[in-house]
Amino acid sequence: MRQSSMSRPVLTSCHIAVAALLLAGCGSAAPSAPGDLHPAPAASGGPGPCGTPPPSAPGLPQPTKFAQGGVEITGIGPDCVAYRVANPNLEPYDVTAVFGVPSAVGAGSENVSEAVTALEPGATRQGRLDFHPAAADRPGGGPQPRLVQVRSVPTAEAPGTGGPCPASGLRLYADEGSAAMGLRAVGLHLRNCGTAAVTLDGYPRAQPLGFDHQPVDGVRILRGGAEIAAGTGADDPPQKIVLNPGEGARATLVWRNTTEAGTPVSAPYVRVRATPDAAPVMVTPELDLGTTGRLGVGAWVREGVD
Repeated sequence: MRQSSMSRPVLTSCHIAVAALLLAGCGSAAPSAPGDLHPAPAASGGPGPCGTPPPSAPGLPQPTKFAQGGVEITGIGPDCVAYRVANPNLEPYDVTAVFGVPSAVGAGSENVSEAVTALEPGATRQGRLDFHPAAADRPGGGPQPRLVQVRSVPTAEAPGTGGPCPASGLRLYADEGSAAMGLRAVGLHLRNCGTAAVTLDGYPRAQPLGFDHQPVDGVRILRGGAEIAAGTGADDPPQKIVLNPGEGARATLVWRNTTEAGTPVSAPYVRVRATPDAAPVMVTPELDLGTTGRLGVGAWVREGVD
């Protein structure tokens, strides 16, 4: 996946750290809404407008390829796309949008992610994404830009691999995971970045959440992955682990996407607590549980040191 200078890649199965968005003054024919932040010049493309509003203008029912999850494409040009990010929630949110744009190589498209961090309640931000110049030279300009996926997490619960140590003293994130023959496994990685030792009690607490960030009913949380499959990394016996500053641990989420009778269950988010009294972290493993109704959670095991 190509990444712009303003973003980092978004994983197809989960989501991990969010990069800061450099704001652009590009926009559309629509006026800025009250509370819009004053945009700064973009890293590329300058502060000018980008193209014209897409055929599916903002205001149509979501989701569409031009609007979903509080993100709207407001302008499309031959070599750029302008967008607006809004936070309708009651607390600051980190929002990551994946755009499909014409590829610089070949006739297809590629995914590029843009991220906004700590967007205040009721606020909006404008952004602009410029394509590789080769895309604009292609006859017809290549495929039309579109929104592929939008994911958001409360800023207070955002995962991270670096930056300032959270107040909890623990840094947690999910990796890209693996998938084969309907079997899924995603690793949770924990690092003690604080100044005091932390004791893990065997298993992390995991709560699947839907697209609306609400708990998903009817999912059994299994301790360990043996009932799902063997050899997934979620089979280690539980143990108490004392993590000194700089030390790390990992646990594994494992599931199958088998679909039989019933309605398949999707839960893009999981709220994780490293210990029962730890601050929650919301990761994005993109659970596609099919109709199995089960999620295996492996115990914490030691994982390297700084």
